[in-house]
Amino acid sequence: MIGTAEIVRNAFEAGVMIPAFNVPYLPMVEPVVRALVDTDSFGLVATARLEWYKFEAKGLKPVRDEFKKWEQPDYVRLHLDHVPVIDEDDVHVDFPPILQEAVDLGYGSIMVDGSRLDLDGNIAAAARATEIAHGAGVPCEAELGAVFGHEAGPPPPYEELFKSGRGFTDVDDAVRFVKESGCDWLSVAIGNIHGAVSTAMRDKAKVAARLNIDHLETLRTATEIPLVLHGGSGVQRDYVLEAMKHGIAKINIGTEIRQAYDKAFQQTRAVKDAQDAVYERTCYLLRDYFELAGKRAQVLGGG
Repeated sequence: MIGTAEIVRNAFEAGVMIPAFNVPYLPMVEPVVRALVDTDSFGLVATARLEWYKFEAKGLKPVRDEFKKWEQPDYVRLHLDHVPVIDEDDVHVDFPPILQEAVDLGYGSIMVDGSRLDLDGNIAAAARATEIAHGAGVPCEAELGAVFGHEAGPPPPYEELFKSGRGFTDVDDAVRFVKESGCDWLSVAIGNIHGAVSTAMRDKAKVAARLNIDHLETLRTATEIPLVLHGGSGVQRDYVLEAMKHGIAKINIGTEIRQAYDKAFQQTRAVKDAQDAVYERTCYLLRDYFELAGKRAQVLGGG
């Protein structure tokens, strides 16, 4: 069976991308898988450490167990998203055991986030994570630059961030990072922001973010590996479609489908209604917003 690393590389070379859908609630897994199958798309179901503590995903094994009920390997694989070295509350995390547990449980790809460290520390953390991933035959994603939004409070004003380029991934640092860490995919900061996770902010609409495509192209040319766009919800559509042509081979989607789940559940208190809302929103994103419906064969190597 073709591995996740090859699938994302195929997307990179074809100028399309793999959506990774974060599932902060376990009942979201089934409608995401169903939407991928029904639109003939390929994607990832993803879980991040913060979703086990700040939402209701419960942990690595509960997500894996729920995924196993619905998995369709020709359409979807399981990905471990953000495992921080220093988390959004400035707590140091013992990340290697978490990554090791994930690969032991059968996750097809993993991510470490050392972006709150200095460059040397981030490289060292990514190298350790890559060692764990490659020891299990799976790819490792790392992050360089500051993708704001997971902080405890509100992020800085967006226009200030974008115009100044504050936190953008540095090209020279990226070249060194990829070479010395050995990571397979690199999450970059080019104007994208995470959905806020603080209680006061998590239900707010995200900023309509823009992307610096020229900077992205420079990063693609310099690193020559698949690049990742975190905070994909809310990025203006034209920028996302253009970013696919310039190295973004994976995009993370969380806020869009989480807020659909939350809104429906709050209205009816019925999990089935919340699942239906996730299914409809996921289909819309795949079919209409990202134009990924029907492109599964391209990333699986058959088209």
